[in-house]
Amino acid sequence: MKKSTKFGIATALVAMLAAPLVPAAASAAPSSSGASHGQGTSHGGRHGHGHGHHAVPTKSGPTSIAYVEVNNDELANVGRYTLENGANAFDVAIIFAANINRDADGKAVLYANENVQRTLDQAATQIRPLQAKGIKVTLSVLGNHQGTGLANFTSKAAARDFAAQVSATVEKYGLDGVDLDDEYSDYGVDGTPQPNQQSIGWLISALRADMPGKIISFYDIGLSSDALKTANPSIGGKLDYAWNPYYGTYTAPTIPGLPKSKLSAAAVDIQNTPEATAVSLAQRTKADGYGVFMTYNLPGGDESAYVSSFTKVLYGQAASYR
Repeated sequence: MKKSTKFGIATALVAMLAAPLVPAAASAAPSSSGASHGQGTSHGGRHGHGHGHHAVPTKSGPTSIAYVEVNNDELANVGRYTLENGANAFDVAIIFAANINRDADGKAVLYANENVQRTLDQAATQIRPLQAKGIKVTLSVLGNHQGTGLANFTSKAAARDFAAQVSATVEKYGLDGVDLDDEYSDYGVDGTPQPNQQSIGWLISALRADMPGKIISFYDIGLSSDALKTANPSIGGKLDYAWNPYYGTYTAPTIPGLPKSKLSAAAVDIQNTPEATAVSLAQRTKADGYGVFMTYNLPGGDESAYVSSFTKVLYGQAASYR
């Protein structure tokens, strides 16, 4: 897959700036190749329990995703974008990102750095206002250069243990689900287990069992992506969404069991993808009937001109920033 250019992953994402989640959480350290929310040049729903939000104006068109690098910007900014009829410009806000770390016994543990933890702890101002508007909020989880990730759980029990940590965190902070991202894991480092074909399926199945009705999305990259391409459709059917991870490009994930209505072929880095490219990707999304439009790196401040460039295509309405 051709890789687009992604810049601006926070340089201060250090693994050991950690605050406990369940049992603790650190944010993604950038890879030297810098590009997706991870490697290369990528960053790289409406399920879930409500939080008492009132009825809001609706729109017709793809589900719009907004990843936020909370090391740099506030999650709450997602809720400031509305369409002309008052509908939300974005439907799902993703906290980027918590990590899969390894403890002294080799067990996978969930960690978040101080900025991710602050966002969770400030749920009253960062998360609940979005949910009150009808915007779902999920937590991205990815590797942290410690040899542990989505693709190398060695047993169903190990996958279930990590899934239990994730679901407990989702419950504790009142989130709407989780986003899975197979980057920065450095499989095999320090003698850690090599990836296997069953690992990601074990994890998705355990998460779905723990979180019925919650969102499980997949950032379609890495060895877990390769495994899902040949997995039983029953695994893909447990996902809510999956998207192309390479910004500025258009390629739909191929996961058996996941229909076009749950896929984003488009990948837009709001701070680095040219506006004309974003418009083109939105046009292709509409023309091809994909049900999701994924964006990354929503910054602070008013980017309504850029956001409007694709909302006018997707929903027939400009976006404003309030």
